[in-house]
Amino acid sequence: MQYKKIIAFILLISWAVSGYGSNARQILPLNKNWQFYFAYNFEQNIEKQKVNLPHTWNAEETLKGIANYNRTSAIYENTLTVTDAMKGKRLFLYFEGANSVATILLNNKFVDEHKGGYTGFCIEITKFVGLGANALTVQVSNAYRLDVIPLHGDFNVYGGIHRPVSLIVTDQDCISLLDHGSSGVYISQQQVSPQSAKINVLSKMSVGNHSGLSLKTTIYDREKNVVASSVANITDANSKEARQDISISNPRLWNGKADPYLYTVEVSLLKNDQLIDQVSQPLGLRFFQVDPDKGFFLNGKYLDLYGAGRHEDLAGKGSALSDADHENDMELIKELGATAMRLTHYPQNKHFYDMCDRNGIILWSEIPFVGPGGYTGTGYLKNKELEANIRTMLIELIRQNFNHPSICFWGMFNELKLNYDDPQPFIKELNTLAKQEDPGRLTTLASNLEPEKFNGLTDLMGWNKYYGWYGGNFDEVGKWADDVHRVLPFTPISVSEYGAGASPFKHTEVLTKPAPTGRFHPEEWQTAFHEKHWEALKRRTFVWGKFVWVLADFGSSIRTEGDRTAINDKGLVTYDRKVKKDAFYFYKANWNPEPMLYIAERRNNIRYSKTAAVKVFCNAGTVSLWVNGKIYPKKVPNDLKTILWQNIKLQPGKNTILVRSVTRGKVLEDSCVWNQI
Repeated sequence: MQYKKIIAFILLISWAVSGYGSNARQILPLNKNWQFYFAYNFEQNIEKQKVNLPHTWNAEETLKGIANYNRTSAIYENTLTVTDAMKGKRLFLYFEGANSVATILLNNKFVDEHKGGYTGFCIEITKFVGLGANALTVQVSNAYRLDVIPLHGDFNVYGGIHRPVSLIVTDQDCISLLDHGSSGVYISQQQVSPQSAKINVLSKMSVGNHSGLSLKTTIYDREKNVVASSVANITDANSKEARQDISISNPRLWNGKADPYLYTVEVSLLKNDQLIDQVSQPLGLRFFQVDPDKGFFLNGKYLDLYGAGRHEDLAGKGSALSDADHENDMELIKELGATAMRLTHYPQNKHFYDMCDRNGIILWSEIPFVGPGGYTGTGYLKNKELEANIRTMLIELIRQNFNHPSICFWGMFNELKLNYDDPQPFIKELNTLAKQEDPGRLTTLASNLEPEKFNGLTDLMGWNKYYGWYGGNFDEVGKWADDVHRVLPFTPISVSEYGAGASPFKHTEVLTKPAPTGRFHPEEWQTAFHEKHWEALKRRTFVWGKFVWVLADFGSSIRTEGDRTAINDKGLVTYDRKVKKDAFYFYKANWNPEPMLYIAERRNNIRYSKTAAVKVFCNAGTVSLWVNGKIYPKKVPNDLKTILWQNIKLQPGKNTILVRSVTRGKVLEDSCVWNQI
């Protein structure tokens, strides 16, 4: 009863949610007080668990190292209250993500089904509800099946309604909510320069009676000043969709991290000049290209794209992340100094895309068309149902995220193989579809096969390379990049993944290559891996993107290695985000201009050797070192922002290491203690 009162109260006020927003449509969160139980339980009067969304039933399992985690079906129930205020209105349910197949029932009647756990979907429920209480049932399944991607992948497919849900109430005539879960508004940047910008705004509508209807599109700057506007009358000819061309003189460009300037496009549907619906979308004006010899250019200037892959996965929560969790990851990305991120291996939470827009992070976003990589099995079968699901997922990815200026690249797949049905003809078809949906962005892929495989299927290419971890040596990555560039001189290439496993609690004084499938993944090896890789990649501007694998450790049920079973430990940060590994600080020193000083190998605090090297990551000036109060010669960082003092004598027992630098009048200091046994 209390929940019904809260819903009724919310209906009395205007509510706005980013991506929709206005007083004309109401958006009511439906994330509280769900009843949850597994679908295989048919008991009468079953005891149900009370949960709030986002929610998944797998999060705790992975922490226990259960490889065969629960891929099954579960039921979510809630009461949807339709009030008198909703009479004559249209009602929609919007799900940002339910993993992997969601079936929606109202009052025990089937309404709709959605296949795919990482894209949103919206369904109209007007005809399925009546005044008062209505029983809402959502059955969600993350079971293995061959007609829904991903078929495979080195990550967990967490079951549940793992993203927010909303009830949306509109007038009978509205901007369409039923175009593949999108906003219904698509902003195409036709021509952009520092002198002028020409854009086209396509608005899709759901209109029963177009009499007296008009569509007003207004562009506001950051200070809410009107920059440009256009009005179109709605007639029979444009009652389903209307296009408006708008020009802006001397625009302020969205310039990545340097200046992530956003305009707002507000599309208003008017009935006899009275507002009845409204949608707001971000507009970041920019132009970009990738040159096979020179790399990525944003607004005519070279921009080195470097960052990491990111999974939506957190210890204790799985993929059911809160806004605060996404914001914490964004703070890590900003501290790291990344200019770009690869969102692996699926479309991610809308709030995160919004933050990338606001913070100027260039994005590679992709569908969960994922192969087995180094494992057995396949990510593709020539199956009509599967192909239809992949096409739909690509359309949903693009339409739902069409207006995010941060996205420059659409990813077609990750690590497919050729030992089952050949996926290449279908990938070519997908690429054509992506270009039809969005001619303004570039397509790419991530392969772990030879350079000639999958060549020519997308605009750009990427490779997942692990020299010095799964095989080979650190210094081979540079030669590999040069060889691929020579073999494919007209294809822009990237390193879509590179990384090594590490535990911040395992250490070695002698750098020896560990076994990737073993339990001993010392932190020092990961650091050495990244030092050598960045040394090679930073000087090769033709590599248009360099993406560390991965931002944070994540759950993977197939993993039996490192400190913990079922964890991929290649992250720069631990699974719970509590520990930043040494490699994180190495990249921070190289990527983030904010002055910093950090003693590496600090956690290797039990020393058996009588001498040690003191390694420091620093992007500031001259650094002084004291060991047990004894000062050593000052040094300056090399071009990898690293300083190394060799053969420093340690005394038995406690050794205090202290480093200090003075930069622009600011004192930077770091210290740690090592015990010599």
